[in-house]
Amino acid sequence: MKLSHIGFAAATLCLASATFAADTIKIGALLPLTGGSAPLGLAVRDGQRLAVAQINARGGVMGRNLELVEMNDESKPELAEKNMQALLAKGVVACSCGVNTGVVLAYQPAMQNARLPNIVPASAGTKLTRAFQNAPEGNYTFRVQASDTLQAQMMVDYAVKKGHKKIALLHDTTPYGTGGHDDMVKQLLTHDIKAVSVGSFKIGDADMSAQLAKAKEAGATVLLVYGIGTEQGHIAASSARMGMHLPIIGSWANATDSFINVAAAHAEGAISPQTFVEGATSTAGREFEALYRAQYKRPRITNPTAVAGGHDSILLLAAAIRQANSTEGAKIKAALERLSITVPGAIATYNKPFSEDDHEGINLSSAVMAVWKKGAIVRAPL
Repeated sequence: MKLSHIGFAAATLCLASATFAADTIKIGALLPLTGGSAPLGLAVRDGQRLAVAQINARGGVMGRNLELVEMNDESKPELAEKNMQALLAKGVVACSCGVNTGVVLAYQPAMQNARLPNIVPASAGTKLTRAFQNAPEGNYTFRVQASDTLQAQMMVDYAVKKGHKKIALLHDTTPYGTGGHDDMVKQLLTHDIKAVSVGSFKIGDADMSAQLAKAKEAGATVLLVYGIGTEQGHIAASSARMGMHLPIIGSWANATDSFINVAAAHAEGAISPQTFVEGATSTAGREFEALYRAQYKRPRITNPTAVAGGHDSILLLAAAIRQANSTEGAKIKAALERLSITVPGAIATYNKPFSEDDHEGINLSSAVMAVWKKGAIVRAPL
């Protein structure tokens, strides 16, 4: 990729929050921009803005620029419901919304009723793409994040491959954490393994000593953790204080700054499933990394899976609108389900990523296990 192209796209990005003409194609982005999940919401937005800049620098879609209509859900279901109605009133034709599973579940019916296609960029709750699977009007929720089912499979299989049979499970009490726990239990059963210990924690808990003591007493050799980054960080820190030093395999939020900001040096060696790790080998992946660095001037991509999910969700929506040659929700949904345009993204090169029956854009071939090493996320050893 030529540096002049990066500069052009970056310059376009600077206009992302400016006033747009009435003929723009509006894409909704309802995300946690403040509050505990803000680092993930802001990372998704970083990726979305990059993609909008790329697309508009290349002429837009159907001769029109894309406009990202951004709203804050603060990780609060009630506010999210209200702000989804505001997005609909603003005339968005599709959305890239969703970081917290419980929050998405709150406004998902409104999107479905409005026939508004949504490609979830970050929320992993398995039920999201299945809630309206049998709806007569069709299912309007898609995803470019590894689902909890896929993440649980990767986490359990990795632990078993490394020789662990005495596995402790820890999860938060949100729909995200409990759903992930259920998926891990199911995957353990495929290996004829039952967890030696199960512990739960609430959002905001910092002292994890009771749950960890239970795991230690049970003889656990590894911790499988399903929760957001801050609490996973407290688990790593509490484990170190107790002298346990057990390997931690966490859900994708393990690879976020929320985790390492709490875990600090104890983040070293923590492993998780991710859809994007820096050092891309594809042309599109390298372009994504270069554009990110040119625009945000950061030494590494902050919360890379969230940024990449935000980026690729916009590229896929643009491709579907282009193929449908329409901004009508039902036609965009149909185009996503029968996408004939190959879309080179940060995470993968998407070739028919969805179908009528399968709205998951990520599978085992487009996800990897990653590890914290010297303050950076890198691919984990196989």
